Amino acid sequence: MNPVPPALLQGASNFRDLGGYRNAEGRRVRRGQVFRSDHLAGLTPEDHLQLQALGVRHSLDFRGKGEFTLTPYAIPGVQRLALPIEPTVIARMQALVAQGVVPTTEETVDLMRETYRDFVNRNADTFGRFLKHLLEQPNPQVFHCTAGKDRTGFAAALLLSALGVDRATIEHDYLLTNQLYKRDARLEGQGHPHVMKVLWQVQPAFLQAAFDAVDAQHGGMRNYLHGAIGLSPQETQALQELLLEDGHTGAKP
Repeated sequence: MNPVPPALLQGASNFRDLGGYRNAEGRRVRRGQVFRSDHLAGLTPEDHLQLQALGVRHSLDFRGKGEFTLTPYAIPGVQRLALPIEPTVIARMQALVAQGVVPTTEETVDLMRETYRDFVNRNADTFGRFLKHLLEQPNPQVFHCTAGKDRTGFAAALLLSALGVDRATIEHDYLLTNQLYKRDARLEGQGHPHVMKVLWQVQPAFLQAAFDAVDAQHGGMRNYLHGAIGLSPQETQALQELLLEDGHTGAKP
């Protein structure tokens, strides 16, 4: 696996192609079809041209209403689809601080685990819409939230799971955020350093909390995709045909 993919955009630090990974059958996720990113409000005119060159026609935005209001964007030739999932962990932190409580590192990690369990059990419909949109619009697309790490990270994990990629490889892609994401300077100084360090990075324990919820409460990923997510077996097969290719050539990322 390549340790860090090359940066493609100047104004987004966590933008990368989700393609290149191999699944259990040796087929490879098609490159140039699905990209993941942090928010796109800081893109330069050159970045807009780069997205056009990549053929990106849709951006799937998981940010909540307040986040989009704070950092809106419009990219020529790219249609934005709002798939809002409100950043509840921030609201929980603010509620604790308002009560004069500063969470410990361990408590902050527990809140993040709870957030990921919420993705599984409270936001399945939204993530289902995400997967169905990829299937319905076969042109290149980018999906993102604010930092491209939690909502985007779980969405990437779901997509790669539907394509048959193993969890160790999914975790590798997930953890790349710690090498790629550069925190917005406007966020510096907000909150206690030990809390912010947890909030603005990813840990294997976060994603594992989601996988554990999928396994324990939904009977595994296949049942989850075909149940709560709402992807039929036929749609899963169609998604695989769209985004997988024969993987006998090229290096594994």
